[in-house]
This record gives sequence, structure tokens and C-alpha cells, in this order.
Amino acid sequence: MKHADDLEAILRRSEPLMQVLRTLREIDLPDWLVFSGAVYQRVLNHLGGRDLDYGIKDYDVGYFDASDISYEAEDVVIQRAAAAFQPPLREMVEVRNQARVHVWFEGKFGEPYSPLTSSAEALERFVSPMFAVGVRLEAGDRMTILAPFGLEDLFARVLRPNPLRRERSFARIAASAKARWPEIQVMEA
Repeated sequence: MKHADDLEAILRRSEPLMQVLRTLREIDLPDWLVFSGAVYQRVLNHLGGRDLDYGIKDYDVGYFDASDISYEAEDVVIQRAAAAFQPPLREMVEVRNQARVHVWFEGKFGEPYSPLTSSAEALERFVSPMFAVGVRLEAGDRMTILAPFGLEDLFARVLRPNPLRRERSFARIAASAKARWPEIQVMEA
């Protein structure tokens, strides 16, 4: 995948992110990924000459376990993950079971969301291809990078709507991103 080596080099330079990845590898959640801003923001920061950790508010962690999609089961995993981190990362790592997103998504965001079959599939539903990047640290420190739309938009700093999902709030999301990274180019549908 084009830019995969560049992405990995940038991410490995962020000690907080690497600490999160190493800890998650140790607790070994099923089918886990770190995605969203914890990944793409660091690339935008690097390309814009900012500190890699500029604007990082949290670490979105998805895992997939369809054996029990109750909130109670998810909360056990959330608590287990939280116990593995020290502050401030403990408060920043947000763990969610991707097998249960369809249970609450429509109520929160007002649009239907069919069940997922893996954490990687969630990336296909992100608002923009620029955001649809997930990583996992494997044994031997090998980094797995998943980007169903590729990494070209991210490295070109092009924010466009996901062609597979029309998000009603794309303009608001794009304006927020543009305020933080004025150099990105927003492409409307």
C-alpha cells in the first residue's frame, strides 16, 4: 500500500501512541485496532510541521467480539483496558466493541447502521477516506495498517466524503478539521 512505510514511521515517533499500542498488544483484545484521530491526526500534524501529538484528545480502540454484545460485557472489557493504563492515558483510551455499534448508532446519530463483521469493516463506514485508517501492533513489533480506501487522501491532505456512506454532518466535520489543519483541501460530494 502506497505510503504505508511513511505512515508507520510517523506513528512510531509518537511515544504515547506506541505506549497505547504496546499495552493493547499485551492485553490482547479480540480483533482490535486503534483508529480515528489517534492515527490520521498524527499524519496531518507531521505534514503540517506540528508536534505529532497536537490536538490528540483520545485513542479510539475498536475490538470485535460478537459472542456477547451486551453493554455489560463491553463494560468488562472497557474496565480491563482502563486498568492496564496509567493516567493520563487511562482517561484517553476509549474502547468499544464494534460488534455492538449497530445497537446504539441510530439512536445517537439518527441513521441506520447494519451490523459489522469485524473491526476492519468499521473503517469502511468512517465519514471520510482520510479518517479510515486503523493500526495494530503485532508480535515482534510488526505494525499492521488497514486502510480500505488507501492512504493517498491522507497524505495528500484531501478530505472528501466517504463514497460508501453519505454523512449529513460532513460539512460540519470538514469545517472542524479545516479549523485545526487549514492546509487540508475539502472536496464536497
